[in-house]
Amino acid sequence: MSTFILAFVFFLAMVLAMAVGYVFQRKTIAGSCGGLGAIGISKACDCPEPCDRKLARMAREEARQEKLAEWQKNKII
Repeated sequence: MSTFILAFVFFLAMVLAMAVGYVFQRKTIAGSCGGLGAIGISKACDCPEPCDRKLARMAREEARQEKLAEWQKNKII
């Protein structure tokens, strides 16, 4: 039980320290390594062809964009 309490206090202190840093500097937490783009990977799944789920998602997004464009075209105001 004491390990749990010690871990909880540690995480609570870290959150408190981040909150104090935000209040005084108004800066959010930012990464420093540059992510996957820094090592030359342009996408998370390094597949040459998108999978069926991704193709379906892209088709839904394209249909949504077409509907939005049609709505913008037919707007009264």
